[in-house]
Amino acid sequence: MYTFKDYSNLSTPSALITATYLALLGASAVQAAPDLKTEPKLAIVLNSGEASVSLIDMPTRTVIKTVPVGKEPHHLMMTSDKKTLLVANAVSNDIDLMSPTTGELTGKIPNIIDPYHIGYSPNHKWFVANGNRLDRVDVYHAQGTDLKLAKTIKLGKTPSHIAFTADSKIAFVTLQDSNDFAAIDLETQTVLWKMPTGKMPAGLWMTPGDQYLLIGNTGEDFVQVIDWRNRKEIKRIVTGKGAHNFRPLGDKKHVFLSNRVAATISMLNMQTLEKVGDITGLPAGPDDMEVTPDGKTLWVTLRFAKKVGVIDIPSLKLVTVIPVGKSPHGVFFTPSAAWE
Repeated sequence: MYTFKDYSNLSTPSALITATYLALLGASAVQAAPDLKTEPKLAIVLNSGEASVSLIDMPTRTVIKTVPVGKEPHHLMMTSDKKTLLVANAVSNDIDLMSPTTGELTGKIPNIIDPYHIGYSPNHKWFVANGNRLDRVDVYHAQGTDLKLAKTIKLGKTPSHIAFTADSKIAFVTLQDSNDFAAIDLETQTVLWKMPTGKMPAGLWMTPGDQYLLIGNTGEDFVQVIDWRNRKEIKRIVTGKGAHNFRPLGDKKHVFLSNRVAATISMLNMQTLEKVGDITGLPAGPDDMEVTPDGKTLWVTLRFAKKVGVIDIPSLKLVTVIPVGKSPHGVFFTPSAAWE
């Protein structure tokens, strides 16, 4: 076990940065030499305000190509065989298929209505698409990219993000403008229950062992910790204004939370349910995030600044920003740190 200390407000020499990283990830992770063959080379960023995707060469941190896609691409997900990236175009009502390593478009899935946030269940039997614009949640039978609609569910206003139980039995959906979230039985496509949240709930994250559900409330400055089995709020973790979306570090202990309005990213300990650090000094609108497989670098879209930020995790410092298109949202590269 180890403890994490917040050095974000210190002027850190190299020795202190090394000590911080040892504390964060453990000595074994640092001592292992990186395998250059497994280092990601291409970052894919969705420009939701321009119907395009920016392809970024990660070693040089420059945009090498802009690819036109459908209208309002917000979120993306890779298929279980890791051969295809799904780019969900909310206003075009379709999904573009893309190579996750080259950014080449390889096909399209038509007639997927208003796919704002998307997700496969852990067993990849189900595919859920939240219709943020049309107030609907669509549950599909899934076999890779072959999607067959099982049921459309009307829950409330502005379905936002999705999370699943590990056994693939339940999907949780935040309802951004209803200020609550719902549990959906995937086998029957029925609503099990609803529960109130703070204002504008968005990102969802399940802690290890399906113990607690974390909810980022974008209209507030906190994350709610929910004992979802007993439908009870355990506590609130104050992070920053516009608490929005999650990305785990990959160590089964820490998860990042973007605070859109505060322009910060908080690090939370999923075991103690406490905030243990903040990344500050970011351009406006931090949103979706991705972590390199070595756990050293965090990439984040900066929606209001039309940029992508690259952050050094050991020092919790912004290293550089990369100009992209309008309203960048989803970000992806492979390989990446484990989603746990």
